[in-house]
Amino acid sequence: MIKKIAVLLSALCLASAAHAEMKIVVLDTVRAILETEEAKVLIEAAGKEMEPEQDEVKGLAEQRQALIDKVRKDGEVMSNTEQNQIQKDIEALEIDLQFLSQKLQKTVQDKRQEILVALAPKFEKVRNDLIQVEGFDMIIAPNALVYVNPKNDITKKITERMNEQSD
Repeated sequence: MIKKIAVLLSALCLASAAHAEMKIVVLDTVRAILETEEAKVLIEAAGKEMEPEQDEVKGLAEQRQALIDKVRKDGEVMSNTEQNQIQKDIEALEIDLQFLSQKLQKTVQDKRQEILVALAPKFEKVRNDLIQVEGFDMIIAPNALVYVNPKNDITKKITERMNEQSD
């Protein structure tokens, strides 16, 4: 039993010493790319491209709300037939709204992915250059951590270096 404890303590000491010598940093790849000036321009352009769809979703939401308000305001003086028809119209608008919202969300995700793919080679070059210059032993994604000291997060450094490079 004492032998096992001694071996365990030795292993912990060696692991601790090895950890002290390693240069471990954190990098949020997606954030590093999407916070670059180039990505911001592409995101803005994609937003403008999607304005008609956004306007359509907004218009349907306004129509639906107007019908809901009408039922609340005039529901007591409406016939059952009229109330039922308005309820059917509201349900139809909700279905259309849900469909268009999901379609728009898919478009947003696709555009975001296109931007990430387009800027990936530049990111990889900057990351690899920084690994060589700084001598990092390990890079960890932030979603795998409970806590990280901000001084060990190189995301901003990568973004800044990508901004410095011009195509």
